[in-house]
Amino acid sequence: MTEPSLYSAPTEALFSVLQLFLIPVGGGIPAGVLLAKSKGLAWPVTTLLYLVSDVILAVLFEPVLRVLAFVCGKISFLRRISAIMRAANARSAAQFQGTATGPVALVMIAFGVDPMTGRASALAAGHGFLAGWAFAIAGDMLYFAVIAFSTLRLNKYIKDPDTTMWIILALMLLVPMVVRRLRSGRTPYQAQENGA
Repeated sequence: MTEPSLYSAPTEALFSVLQLFLIPVGGGIPAGVLLAKSKGLAWPVTTLLYLVSDVILAVLFEPVLRVLAFVCGKISFLRRISAIMRAANARSAAQFQGTATGPVALVMIAFGVDPMTGRASALAAGHGFLAGWAFAIAGDMLYFAVIAFSTLRLNKYIKDPDTTMWIILALMLLVPMVVRRLRSGRTPYQAQENGA
């Protein structure tokens, strides 16, 4: 039996998976990956569909981002909030690379938060549409790879797509919180060590 190709996959299956991938904040990844598997879509087709969803996001979100940037530049209160957010982004990105404007830092922001935040950080760092979205999409594709691989591996053992999806969604929420707590717990200790 040969693997299904993009041309042999039913159009409705492609659109169903794409719709799940268009759900914001990554919640549609486990469901989309499991649906694609159940419909017989090959993993390159599934990955391509996720990339298409990111491109659609870029086209829809960019005008909103530009309007927000314009408005924030005109209103002093919003300009101050924008400066605070830019400084916070710089601090959080500095852990990935020496500078928050570097490609690795911007990719990791998109990986760790979401592509919209990655693109907003790239815009604040002065990157244009193509470079900014390239960094954001690269980070989001890495995130997709981790979640898709985890979903498929877990489903091999559980064999129930609904249970697998709920476990992955719970992990998507809990793991970042645990990592943040562990990092914040280490910071005071490291500060004591450095001060001693």
